[in-house]
Amino acid sequence: MTAPVTPTPPRAADPHQGRGAGRTPGRWGGVAAFPSPVRGAARRARVRRAARPWLLLAPALVVLAGLLLWPLIRVVLFSLQDYGLPQIVSGEPNWTGLGNYTELFSSQRLWRIVLPNTLIFAVLAVTLTVALGTAVAVLMSRLGRFWRLVVGSAIMVAWAMPAVSGTYVWVWIFDADRGIFNSVLISLGLLEGPVNWFTGRVSFYAIALLNIVHSGFPFVAVTVLAALLGVPREMLEAAEIDGAGAWRRFWLIIVPTLRQVFTVVIILSTIWDFKVFAQIYLMPGGSGSNREVLNLGVWSYVESFGQNRYGFGAAIAVVLTLVLIVITVIYVRALMREDEL
Repeated sequence: MTAPVTPTPPRAADPHQGRGAGRTPGRWGGVAAFPSPVRGAARRARVRRAARPWLLLAPALVVLAGLLLWPLIRVVLFSLQDYGLPQIVSGEPNWTGLGNYTELFSSQRLWRIVLPNTLIFAVLAVTLTVALGTAVAVLMSRLGRFWRLVVGSAIMVAWAMPAVSGTYVWVWIFDADRGIFNSVLISLGLLEGPVNWFTGRVSFYAIALLNIVHSGFPFVAVTVLAALLGVPREMLEAAEIDGAGAWRRFWLIIVPTLRQVFTVVIILSTIWDFKVFAQIYLMPGGSGSNREVLNLGVWSYVESFGQNRYGFGAAIAVVLTLVLIVITVIYVRALMREDEL
């Protein structure tokens, strides 16, 4: 006679049952990772998320590459050739390698005239433009809404004036025969007769400097003003209570707060002032007849379209582009280094 079978009591429900069912112990006693199809789907999702911004930017990048990158490549290719009218007619390139660059860097005109004109003028123009624009911005920040609108509208007229029109205005002011500047100096007894201010190297670039600063400072003023209005008033009032004057408040509070804005303004002004062309070319003697006032931009144009030496002119343009890239990289690296501190 067989013994009766004792029924097994039901097991308590496992609270973790259903989660991780079907998984095998992992390497360290845990559960195994997700199956490979799941990992592949997650990886593809991450790739899609990373690629989505680039897909949205792709049309603009293609247009920029067609408008900027390809012409730049063509200029570099021209700079490696002896490219002139015979090559334009025949369509056959005459490769010279680095011959144009060798001629350029061995030229005394580059080191004694063109490069000093470009560098010194750009440094002075950027410094005066940023200084005057910042001073006007500080002045406008202290004005009421009505007068701020009036001053802002007035200075924007100078910024909106085309470079050609603005240059001819300054040429008329300093004209040797009918210019206001000579007439005032002669009437005051400071000059005995008319003076042609465009023949001298220093006076030529002094007039060009007035033109550039006059047309460039409104952009700096409006940009710095927009940032100034965002500076917390509590910081300035606390510094004033502690005895800090206006000059110390500007250097200790405003300048550190607006450091990134000043960096952007300086970079843009440097690029604009290094490659200035119309303001120099349209002044008397600036189109190449006075070789003492050439800068890199005008020299490249004169050699290309005046002397039909497109390869040599392209080499000058490439050097100018490289100088601007180096300056921009230095500014950006300095800004990033300051952010890391």
